Amino acid sequence: MSKRSTSPPILTSAMARAMWIRAQRLDVREPFGDGPQATRAAVEHLGYVQIDTINVIERCHHHILFSRIPGYRREHLHRAQTIDKSVFEFWTHALSYVPTRDMPYYVTSMKRGETKAATWFGNVTQAEVRKVISRIRREGPLSIRDIDDDELVEKTHAWASKKPSKKALQLAFFTGRLAISERLGMVKTYELMERHFGWSRLPKPARPIEITDYLLDRSLRAQGFVSLDSTCHLNAPKKPLVRAAIARRVRRKELVQVRLEGHESVELWAKPETLETGALPLDIGLVHILSPFDPLIIQRKRLHQVFGYEHRFEAYVPKDKRIYGYFALPVLIGDQIVAAIDLKCDRAAKHLKIQQWNWIGRHGGKATKARIEEALHRFEAFQLAPSIESTAC
Repeated sequence: MSKRSTSPPILTSAMARAMWIRAQRLDVREPFGDGPQATRAAVEHLGYVQIDTINVIERCHHHILFSRIPGYRREHLHRAQTIDKSVFEFWTHALSYVPTRDMPYYVTSMKRGETKAATWFGNVTQAEVRKVISRIRREGPLSIRDIDDDELVEKTHAWASKKPSKKALQLAFFTGRLAISERLGMVKTYELMERHFGWSRLPKPARPIEITDYLLDRSLRAQGFVSLDSTCHLNAPKKPLVRAAIARRVRRKELVQVRLEGHESVELWAKPETLETGALPLDIGLVHILSPFDPLIIQRKRLHQVFGYEHRFEAYVPKDKRIYGYFALPVLIGDQIVAAIDLKCDRAAKHLKIQQWNWIGRHGGKATKARIEEALHRFEAFQLAPSIESTAC
């Protein structure tokens, strides 16, 4: 790391890549160990694992965990959510699995209905919400499949339902009255929040300053170095509070300001101890086939600044305008993104199909391709492994 007079230290691109990859725990083969307990450890370290409905390959929440837990099985996440109850579903920048230990930082947002998703169901009446809650209280957990609505309505959002009762369930969930107690594929079962966790009431909500510190600490842990954009991803209203928290820590010498080589106008901060390990070499033998919703990939602007790779998510792009393919997966080898491969799982034929293979930069070659193909065989085995989720692929 070089210095320019009194200006903030400059991170080289190689240092920035190493710091971020190490923070994402993609630098070692089994960073969280093996077995069901690894799932809880991974979610707690990352802070959240995004959920998405696209299933041309294994859904992204399972994929993200498999990238960090080679022995991961889908039933491990089911156990964490439904049996151990060490994770729960709620809104971060998107619907995600979140550590149950972090619940106090979400309670205020729940009670106030502050999440973006809660606004999608604004036309649901409180009478409709009370009706579904009363039924769950009497009969126990239920899914939308357990409800027969006499009347259907028009959808008001892509994630919404034509069933009024489902909209009531979703609003009750986003406002903290119901928890998703089980998920099989994309079929969700709802339960009273307190009854699911065995609580008499929701945990005491964290204070605003504690929530801000939580957001900053989560980002520092999982990103290595942070910006306002990366800490407040799709949550711009939090930026003034986060900036104030950063300033407090800089004054206490708990954070230092840094700049990224080639992007010196971007304000970045890191812990001093993180900078000390930034130059340590990574294991260049590791190959990761990453989800487009992986925490390393989802912040596209940061990804481009650090890796020089501009990912394109083209599932909603007309076919004739696609470059990488419908569902391209970035391939990380060591600290370089070397390819983007469009894959599709054909479970009936027991085969993982390569729709399109794109080399990134000048990383192609027989040796590199052989390493990726070996990783693809492992990825295929994971895709085709037996699952309790009958609709997983």
